[in-house]
Amino acid sequence: MGTNIKTNKKNANLTSGMQSVKKETVINTFRRDYQLWLMVLPAIIVVFIFNYIPMYGIQLAFRDFDFTKGLTGGKWEGLMYFNQFVNNYMFGTLMKNTIKLCLATIVFGFPAPIILALIFNQIRRNSVKRVMQTTVYLPHFISTVVMVGMLVVLLSPNTGIIGQLLNAVGLGKVNLLGSTSTFIPVYVGSDIWQNCGWGSIIYLAALSSVDSQLYDACKIDGAGRWQTMLNVDIPVLIPTIIILLVLNMGNILNTGFEKIFLMQNNLNLPVSEVIATYVYKIGIISNQFSYSSAIGLFNTIINFVFLFTTNQISKKFADISLW
Repeated sequence: MGTNIKTNKKNANLTSGMQSVKKETVINTFRRDYQLWLMVLPAIIVVFIFNYIPMYGIQLAFRDFDFTKGLTGGKWEGLMYFNQFVNNYMFGTLMKNTIKLCLATIVFGFPAPIILALIFNQIRRNSVKRVMQTTVYLPHFISTVVMVGMLVVLLSPNTGIIGQLLNAVGLGKVNLLGSTSTFIPVYVGSDIWQNCGWGSIIYLAALSSVDSQLYDACKIDGAGRWQTMLNVDIPVLIPTIIILLVLNMGNILNTGFEKIFLMQNNLNLPVSEVIATYVYKIGIISNQFSYSSAIGLFNTIINFVFLFTTNQISKKFADISLW
């Protein structure tokens, strides 16, 4: 009898403990972890001011904007500007150019930092490794304007070093920045050169967590460097790779506006006109704010669909996701 009473009391205590855990409120969480929330508070304020408050202007995409009536004024037009963009003769060209540029950047640019990190991880001499890392990090700190200026100087068919080299080997005066067939390779190649080293930092940080005993075990088993990368390094990088790939898919239609706009000219315009540059020309230059807002919102919705879809696929097949 006494044993039953003790057991019942124990079960009651466990039940009450579980109920207390379930009844934990947001206020209790703030009280318990208030130091952490205070540390994150400045970032929350910045995100709220610069990312959430401007969302109030989304309504411009559904109104006929009038300067005299402010953001809340103007006639409500609904989805008129979205239909106008979809039915625009430029819609197909803009979507094709944007997707081609973004896919080329992801296909060729995304694996580049991974490969570079794996190469750096195989360098055993720390002095050589530091020099090489510093060398590949430096291009990231070059501004976009200077980068495009360097491309113009180097690739000019008349005075550029590369242009003169191509002419010397018998290819003639090749205008790499003015050709529709070379614009995307030049854009992607320069982007890889500028950001590949900086992007490899996060993968090197992930590789630094590998237990050195695993490398010793690979040596004992007679595994070479290639086998070590396949069986030790790459499995460690897979969670990081998947998360970054999901994040990149959320920006699949967001191309680098500044660089593309600076590289644009009348010769490469058929392949360099993307959604970002079109929005600038329509909204800022032509003062069609409602129309440009609708295009920007359309672009954001497509990006969110890609992000959500990629995240769900990753969650289902790899059990790794953002939420």
